[in-house]
Amino acid sequence: MRDFLPADKARRERVLAVIRDRYRAHGFDEIETPVVEEYARLHAGIGGDNEKLSFSVLKRGMDAEAIRAAADDPAALSDLGLRYDLTVPLARFYASHRSELPSVFRAIQIAPVWRAERPQKGRYRQFVQCDIDIIGDPSARAEAELLVASLDTLDALGLEGGTVRINDRRVLDGMLDAFGFSPQERPGVLITIDKLDKIGPAGVADELRARGATAAAVDAFEEFLGRPDAAEDEPFGAAQIRGALPEGIADDLVALLVGIGDAVAAARPAAGGVPLRFDPFLVRGMGYYTGTIFELAHPSVTYSLGGGGRYDGMIGRFLGQDVPAVGFSIGFERLVDLVALGEGERAGAVVLVHDRDVPVAELVALKAALVAEGARVRLEQRTKNLKALLERATADGYTSFAAVAAGQPRDALEVKPLG
Repeated sequence: MRDFLPADKARRERVLAVIRDRYRAHGFDEIETPVVEEYARLHAGIGGDNEKLSFSVLKRGMDAEAIRAAADDPAALSDLGLRYDLTVPLARFYASHRSELPSVFRAIQIAPVWRAERPQKGRYRQFVQCDIDIIGDPSARAEAELLVASLDTLDALGLEGGTVRINDRRVLDGMLDAFGFSPQERPGVLITIDKLDKIGPAGVADELRARGATAAAVDAFEEFLGRPDAAEDEPFGAAQIRGALPEGIADDLVALLVGIGDAVAAARPAAGGVPLRFDPFLVRGMGYYTGTIFELAHPSVTYSLGGGGRYDGMIGRFLGQDVPAVGFSIGFERLVDLVALGEGERAGAVVLVHDRDVPVAELVALKAALVAEGARVRLEQRTKNLKALLERATADGYTSFAAVAAGQPRDALEVKPLG
């Protein structure tokens, strides 16, 4: 968990303002949810490994004897926990407020989440997520809207050239069925397949055998991975997707993916092609995904900048009836360091350097007059080391300064540029 100095905080807020603006331009509305959720909701078996990283809140009023008695049962010790993502809170929010929301609800959530990660570069215990979700639309229109909005946001941040890797959990299930993996072993098999980019086909096959996966299925999978790649004219079309899959995958799933690609391409004619890449081995670890899954990539980095998918079964756990839902999350902490936005409010940011004898009433009145004109203003008493004072002001985002003497009116103020 980190502190942010004023310049860093200002920069983060400028990036967040662009993200909010783009999301709202695409018809999404921002909501806010509490930082804590019920322990049982956070540990309902749908959050994958993130459930193990949840920070729990000790029940109030437990004495030492009660704590000792419940020491081996986390659920008996805690009734609340810090949210580890924004999707579980959204599902609870929608179930609580459905009657007050439109039939198709487009939500923005931009807020911190907490996970008990082992701190390392790029991994923090408190970090910001920027989510958009569409609830109530079972059609591929929802996926297309999310992808277009997310790619548009990347463009607005000066990161043109982004692409989305896309797959479908039902395609993955069909592939595992075609290879011969049993339903019982599939969760473990998917964990290993998710490492394909890191350990390669041979490493995946070796780990599957070490896991004790069905030998014939592993052989079939390894043989499939070793087949020669077929060159296709379509970068994202039925032939390309079919060529990346074994026999037996349902036609309607292929058509769904192609339709999403067509819609995204139609919305972004200037992009010069379909910014989607079919990846039959994209897994994503969250247990609540039921359909399409995607990850956001950019050529400047090797890691993903966001991702999401369809989670049609989650809201039903809270509401008692299934509601279609799909979401996309931008990884803000990974993204913010790549963005080089202009300085925004730096124009019109002035430091008034005043002598010790200037009356407070004059200083405050002069500051108020400049603020009323639209400037950002800071008062600083003159020091012996004026250069250091002005360098600090520049680092904090100020672009000009003016010296103030007692009795000096506004129209006599000489504003000079910093730097």
